Amino acid sequence: MERDAQLELYGLVADRLKEAHTRVRSLQVPEGVRMALSRKLLVITAAAKHDLADAARRLERLMHDLDEGRFPQDPDSDGSP
Repeated sequence: MERDAQLELYGLVADRLKEAHTRVRSLQVPEGVRMALSRKLLVITAAAKHDLADAARRLERLMHDLDEGRFPQDPDSDGSP
């Protein structure tokens, strides 16, 4: 039974990662922000290979940040308006 739950979680995380990648690609943000978000998604994907539950939590936090409009700063900007 535990294996079924693990497989179900893998499927859920995979579906959410796919959704997250689609959302990041469609954002109207500077390229530096998009790249930072893509790197976060790559880190979460790599983490899923070792700690699926942690990866799921990290992905949910990222999706919540996207929902709230919280994005990393553009590393290419100098911070001035």
